[in-house]
Amino acid sequence: MKWSEISIHTTNEAIEPIANILHEAGASGVVIEDQYDLIKEREDRFGEIYQLNPDDYPDEGVIVKAYLPVNSFLGETVDEIKEAINNLILYNIDIGLNKITISEINEEEWATAWKKYYNPVKISEKFTIVPTWENYTPVHSDELIIELDPGMAFGTGTHPTTVMCIQALERTVKNGDRVIDVGTGSGVLSIAAALLGAEQVQALDLDDVAVSAARLNVKLNKVQHIVTVFQNNLLDGIEDLADVVVANILAEVILRFTNDAARIVKKGGYFITSGIIQQKKQAVKDALIEAGFEIEEIIQMEDWVSIIARKN
Repeated sequence: MKWSEISIHTTNEAIEPIANILHEAGASGVVIEDQYDLIKEREDRFGEIYQLNPDDYPDEGVIVKAYLPVNSFLGETVDEIKEAINNLILYNIDIGLNKITISEINEEEWATAWKKYYNPVKISEKFTIVPTWENYTPVHSDELIIELDPGMAFGTGTHPTTVMCIQALERTVKNGDRVIDVGTGSGVLSIAAALLGAEQVQALDLDDVAVSAARLNVKLNKVQHIVTVFQNNLLDGIEDLADVVVANILAEVILRFTNDAARIVKKGGYFITSGIIQQKKQAVKDALIEAGFEIEEIIQMEDWVSIIARKN
């Protein structure tokens, strides 16, 4: 079977929405080539254990790649992707050069091409994320390992928005806590919460492909007795209280359910939000405060922001 590689030269700000557009268009696997990966400080701080080839990365901006089956509808699909990306301008999202190229790739190359970008990565003081096809021996006895196979759900656990969420979970989750992960994707945040001692975790996602991927990863990490994954639209219909609610999604979506989060989070509990670009930070902060939270900490990495808010 033939596959088409679609490559979009864009900005860091546009990564998440473009990845979502590609995912909804039927892309199987998303690769992010960000030249900042070559110089980011966390390599020194956390001791990342892989080598990157500078030739694979753009001189500026970010390249997002995805793979689509070559069929009679490919032209229409690509046109729809281009239109959806152009429409991001309406949401004040900088799409940069927005240079889109298409190339053909065979199935064997597609199956392995994106995996070369995904290696064991130590993302915090406690956590190392390891792809399921890699052998890895923990460096420290207290190191927490998350095995991950993103499958068709984008999110390898190494994007800055995810890294900040995991670091925020380290600061907030206590033994016996109840955690809700809104928009779980590959399930990495739910797995992290379980490994940090949460007694019960609900992993929610509207996309059935993400739900399937998350369930697989939960089993891979042997936390299925703690983490329950199911299809759900944000916090609709959720009534049980939680000690921590975490959401790594777009700011525009976070703004839609801050009041629901305030209803669900226990007094003194936390609402962790990420996936927020700098330009949207103030809007999210204002919404959280209006809903009854106080801003406890703001974490920033590259052009992204994560907010730890505590319920008054």
